[in-house]
Amino acid sequence: MRRLLLTAATTTAAALALTACGTTEPAADKKAEKTAESITLTDSAGTKVVLDGPAKKVVGTEWNVVESLISLGVDPVGVADVKGYKAWDSAVPLKSDAKDIGTRGEPSVETVAGLSPDLIVATSDLKPAVVKQLRKVAPVLELTSADGADPIGRMTKNLDLIAQATGTTAKADQLKKDFDAKTEEGRKKLAAAGLAGAKYAFADGYLNANQVSLRAFTGGSLIGAVNEKLGLKNAWTVQGDPAYGLGATDVEGLTKIGDVHFAYIGNDEDPTSNPFTGVLTKDKVWTSLPFVKKGNVHRLPDGIWMFGGPESMNKYIDSVVTELTK
Repeated sequence: MRRLLLTAATTTAAALALTACGTTEPAADKKAEKTAESITLTDSAGTKVVLDGPAKKVVGTEWNVVESLISLGVDPVGVADVKGYKAWDSAVPLKSDAKDIGTRGEPSVETVAGLSPDLIVATSDLKPAVVKQLRKVAPVLELTSADGADPIGRMTKNLDLIAQATGTTAKADQLKKDFDAKTEEGRKKLAAAGLAGAKYAFADGYLNANQVSLRAFTGGSLIGAVNEKLGLKNAWTVQGDPAYGLGATDVEGLTKIGDVHFAYIGNDEDPTSNPFTGVLTKDKVWTSLPFVKKGNVHRLPDGIWMFGGPESMNKYIDSVVTELTK
């Protein structure tokens, strides 16, 4: 990390110059000013991160941290998989032409170095060896990617850490307040429509070699936790993973969730991501499901990142409430 330190000679010269002007005030201590502006925090990995001041040139290696940066008013100079972000997280669009640094799993260290960032924000999904390389380029704020025990708490903790590093804590506080207000507003609207405690299942699906795979967003997922705050009852019975709360199932597994409201997010730019209006329309198991027969299948708008921050979750809430109450 670049540190701006004044030599003793420079300090002495500054003091003499001030004396020559007839001032009786002590010399301005630029070093003390820099120290006062510096930021020291501990990231999710327990690593101390020291910055000379609020980071301005920031690189994000994962879409959720990129979304948080934009929401906080910090336009990242480098983003992993820019095309993918624009397709899957258009709810919080990029506001500038960020440099594509490569994939989320394997960002180009050379490209990142070429940007001369003040800070790199990464997550625990990134391989430790890559994080180690990135630390040689600039300070790295490593965040825990997800926590199935407290998904919303993890989302806000990550937001707060990024805000501390970028000097945007007031904006983070406002984002959290807006999210709480949106959640309460959505809960009241669903209750007024007689949907308090309604059974609800959210999933996404993929077609691979003519086989449909589904990811169930259990109560340990961020989406699942938001659903519960809205007063909806998660209908999934499958076990989710400890971090993201995602469970694996197939079309047969849908027969176990009963008569529910079923919702999903697809992507028109990726035909494999939307089997619900594709191959499943001719699948006998799918067409026999009670919620399919009743028309209680809801496709939510593209571009709401299911693993995003408060603004993506706000848009998710608006979409769920609109779909279930129309």
